Amino acid sequence: MPTYKSLTLLLTIGLMPVGHAIADVSKVDQKQNAMANIKIATITKMYQQDIDDQGMSNPVVLQQYADDDLQAAMQLEQEYFDKTQTSCNIDYDVLWSSQDPDYTQDKKFSITDQGLVHVSLAQGSDIYYELSCDDNDKNCQVADVVLDQDGKTLRQHLLETCR
Repeated sequence: MPTYKSLTLLLTIGLMPVGHAIADVSKVDQKQNAMANIKIATITKMYQQDIDDQGMSNPVVLQQYADDDLQAAMQLEQEYFDKTQTSCNIDYDVLWSSQDPDYTQDKKFSITDQGLVHVSLAQGSDIYYELSCDDNDKNCQVADVVLDQDGKTLRQHLLETCR
């Protein structure tokens, strides 16, 4: 009989770390879900502000939500325009992937496996936002916007074109 007690004890001890690993994975999932919700809420708020202002925010709503690196790239565009009186920016509204945005169109917000916020517009456009977030105060800012299926981004475009 002592062998069964030893075997039971070994099995119980052997399973303990697995239980902790499952609990840790659950905590990671909860944290990822919470961060995804914060990212989506940030982009949703940005779109709502653009809708409320009908795209007339100054500075533009994207710049208000941009992190320091994206703001610096957007500033390059303004400096380029001031010098040359020509634009090196994208020739459409990045938020709406359109020159003439329809602020009333339906939008769907989701998160990709890569952690990007995906905005699917009723007109058929898909826009992907990379966000940088501060874990402490749950604040997120737009770090970049993916412009095309090749993965070119707004920041990359501005840094290359507006020099």
